[in-house]
Amino acid sequence: MLKNTFCHLNKIGPKKENSFWKQNIFSWEDLLTRLEPGIKQSPKLPSHLKNELKDSFQHFTDSNAKYFANRLSSKELWRLFADFRHSVAYVDIETTGLYDPDITTIALYDGHDIKYYVSGQNLKQFAADILHYDLLVTYNGKTFDIPIIENYFRIKLDQAHIDLRYVLKSLGYSGGLKSCEKQLGISRGDLDGVDGYFAVLLWNDYCRNKNIKALETLLSYNIEDVVNLEKIMVMAFNQKIKHLDHISIHALADPDQPEIPFSPDPATIDQIKYSNQMRSFY
Repeated sequence: MLKNTFCHLNKIGPKKENSFWKQNIFSWEDLLTRLEPGIKQSPKLPSHLKNELKDSFQHFTDSNAKYFANRLSSKELWRLFADFRHSVAYVDIETTGLYDPDITTIALYDGHDIKYYVSGQNLKQFAADILHYDLLVTYNGKTFDIPIIENYFRIKLDQAHIDLRYVLKSLGYSGGLKSCEKQLGISRGDLDGVDGYFAVLLWNDYCRNKNIKALETLLSYNIEDVVNLEKIMVMAFNQKIKHLDHISIHALADPDQPEIPFSPDPATIDQIKYSNQMRSFY
């Protein structure tokens, strides 16, 4: 998709890009050909395009996703996905709450390997691991996950970043991640009804009662978040390309489902739900 994109070039907006496609200029190579001396241009193309296209090829070869992210509008960042999928990190954090939170667990999935980090165990390792990736995919990460991570670890995550909250909103899906999953037909199974607030209760149960099943349930929930982010990113990409006029882009295949190393414990979930209901009652 990225090599079919022109709206990252100076003075080329979506309308101009669409006019290129309408003229059978589908790729950077096609546009460079039109810019060759002696080729009739209708209309005349800006002279800066040739150098910008050469820069684009170089940054593409160098896997510099940040270059394109800085030149694309926020609503077009989804175009990065297919070409930088080889270096993507789906990231989600769990915290002690919404206000001045500490991080309890982090899940990271790159389409092949699942990594998880737990406060008091290996949480600090995340800061080094995340730097290996060129593209981040989150849900609501721009306003929640990424600022909290940066503040907690005193680091700057300046990779290209696709926040699926905004991509999905542009496609007509709104609400939290769990709501969007349901709208897209993704089931949570035993974790149905477990949300961010419940994740706080799971962590509290683990800390106060040394309930390892609560931690395993929390990690199962956290990891399922990032595994589902890949599914949603593929769905969103495929819906986005259907909305493009005058060009046909190959759809992405559904991703394989990895084996999640933890399972939710129904007894723990039921007990926490019951205790929370009793506290609310009194």
